[in-house]
Amino acid sequence: MSVLGAPLCVPDALFARVPAEQRGAGLGRDAVRLLVSHGTTVTHHAFTELPTLLRAGDLLVVNTSRTLAAAVDGRIGHARVVVHFSTRGEDGRWAVELRDPDGKGTTRARAGGPAGSVVRLPGDVRLVYEERLAAGSGRLWWVRVSGDVPDLLRRHGRPIRYSYTERDQPLSAHQTVFALPSADGAGSAEMPSAGRPFTAALVAELVSRGVQFAPVTLHTGVASQEAHEPPYPELFEVPRSSARLINAARAGGGRVVAVGTTAVRAVESAAGADGVVRAAAGRTDLVVTPERGVRVVDGLLTGLHEPQASHLLMLEAVAGRAAVDRGYAEAVRRLYLWHEFGDVHLLLPEERPHCERC
Repeated sequence: MSVLGAPLCVPDALFARVPAEQRGAGLGRDAVRLLVSHGTTVTHHAFTELPTLLRAGDLLVVNTSRTLAAAVDGRIGHARVVVHFSTRGEDGRWAVELRDPDGKGTTRARAGGPAGSVVRLPGDVRLVYEERLAAGSGRLWWVRVSGDVPDLLRRHGRPIRYSYTERDQPLSAHQTVFALPSADGAGSAEMPSAGRPFTAALVAELVSRGVQFAPVTLHTGVASQEAHEPPYPELFEVPRSSARLINAARAGGGRVVAVGTTAVRAVESAAGADGVVRAAAGRTDLVVTPERGVRVVDGLLTGLHEPQASHLLMLEAVAGRAAVDRGYAEAVRRLYLWHEFGDVHLLLPEERPHCERC
């Protein structure tokens, strides 16, 4: 990504190492900064100011997917490996990636396969490689697992961690206030992190000011798309009640603001060419790009993404390239923190002056 004609460089010092509540006494998870882009106009706020930046009639679309303890230690022969469980397929197989442990988070990708390779997991569970994901790279494979994966993750899993973080965190640190348990144990391999700074108190304040919430679900897999790998189908659901709320907000002049890129994918997957959202459930491999555009979402609340992340194409689709470039330049200049425990960015439509005669 280039910002205002120059390549964007995010210094390692701007990577959030620990959750906000661990950075000082008395801090909560809402103790992060909020960069706001109204078109190319940028302002700086505390996240707790969000209720003053939205207005009655606005609607926040939130992802209720619960984060799984998706990393499990295993062995291939005598070699130690870490398996990241990503997405369950329609045929009962799982999409996984294999990584080498390095004591700093499971950051080094390891080539999977060949087909027939066996990974031994705790509890005498066996994982057998079958085939590469059709749309993925060599990192992602479909595998058969001899045991019950949700039970395996509950007993032996831990949250996926990357090397820019300081240490492993409990699963509770990776859950948002919106997360709901799933009857079949489904969830996200990695946290839908845009919702992390919300607290119950902040949600209550937003509701008291007339801001509504529309829950949707998208169970996201491992962040392979960060490397420009095409996404594979992920489970999503937009309930009928949420579709009604979204359509009503739009009809009433409210802004539909997605909390996270996963919420955008879910809503846009349920939107027709006419811009009407209808109840939908299934799998989506939708890629939101500037060329495709958005049909429903007016704004986006999201974390700060790496310059090479394909998520930036979605931000550009929502707000335009100039707004994204200006916001990211300001984020680096003002030392905002990146990644899942970092600061957040609110992109809203450019405010137009009110005209009494219009």
